[in-house]
Formats: sequence, C-alpha cells, structure tokens
Amino acid sequence: MNSIKKTAEKMDTKVLLSTLWIVVMINMLKADILSLYIPGALDEVAKTSVSTGTPIPQLMLGGAIMMEISIVMIVLSRVLKYKVNRWTNIITSIITIVFVVGAGVSYPHYIFVATVEVICLLSIIWFAWKWSNPEG
Repeated sequence: MNSIKKTAEKMDTKVLLSTLWIVVMINMLKADILSLYIPGALDEVAKTSVSTGTPIPQLMLGGAIMMEISIVMIVLSRVLKYKVNRWTNIITSIITIVFVVGAGVSYPHYIFVATVEVICLLSIIWFAWKWSNPEG
C-alpha cells in the first residue's frame, strides 16, 4: 500500500484522476457486457421498467448518460483548471457512486465489479480532496 501511495504522490494528479476514470469506465462496460450473458437479465430490466414506471428506453438512456459521464471525466480531469477540476471530480464521483450502488443488482460479478468501481471513485474523491493547488 505504501508503494501505491508513493507512486500516486509522484504522479501528476490530473493524470492520476484521468486514469482512475478510465478504470471506472472499463469496469462499467465489463459489468454490462457480463450481464448480457445471464439468462433472464433482460426480463429483470423489463420488471424494473414496470415497477418504476420508467420505459426501458429511458432506463437505457440513464445508463448511457452515466457511462458518458465517466468517459467525459477522462478528458475533463486532464484539461480543467485546478479548482473546477477538483470539485468536478469530487461531485461527479459521488453521483457515480450513488448510481453504482443504487442499481441494487445482486449478481456476484456485478457486486465484485461495483466494488472495484466504488474503490476507484473513493480514490478519485480522496486524491481530488488532498490535491493542493499546483499554481500556488
């Protein structure tokens, strides 16, 4: 753990945050792809649609928006100025954690992947919070 901390301290914070967003995005994709192979998974989407009163296309749109946020954060983490960058990473990570945990999916692969995502998102929050202004 110490070597990870030392490596993170040497790394440019923008690069570190962007890299963590890449890990989050890939894990989101992985969870969705693996879920396609579970028999009845599409039926569960239909049940969610009925129970929430949200049409399936809108559920898919919500998932697409959350995925797109992760993709956009890869770029924004590298190009935004310090103060905006810091707060954008913190707020977006919190929103993404709520989405990941709020999905409430109980498949073992999803729980594992969601745990990795949440650890990465908490790391983003931590590094953004601890980030000191590079411009002084």
